[in-house]
Amino acid sequence: MDQYIPGVCNIGAEEINVRRKAAIFSAVIAVAVIILLLLVDVSRAWRLTLFRPAASFGIGWQQWHSKFCVGFGIKGVFNFGKTGTTFSVEQEEYLRKDRRKAWRMIGAGAGFGLLAALLFYFL
Repeated sequence: MDQYIPGVCNIGAEEINVRRKAAIFSAVIAVAVIILLLLVDVSRAWRLTLFRPAASFGIGWQQWHSKFCVGFGIKGVFNFGKTGTTFSVEQEEYLRKDRRKAWRMIGAGAGFGLLAALLFYFL
């Protein structure tokens, strides 16, 4: 897809690449948190700190995979050109679709982060 489709696709190749890098970075941080917490002698509750990088990975991966930026969806913009350039979503119906998708992605990412943190906590 190389065009804006409300509630489906709001970023092009350059923006997708940024989301790919962010997802990979978040995954590396999550693995580093796991390794660090397994190596040091701290309270088991510290394992719940995995939530943030795992949720960030969950959201980043969805953005990369679905070609839809959560931040752009909430703000009501899209971009299929150079990174940093955006165009406004003009129709209210399209804006509602984008925001609905963005919040679903945030919820799914947060759910992934919570699940990962709880699994790590109880293992």
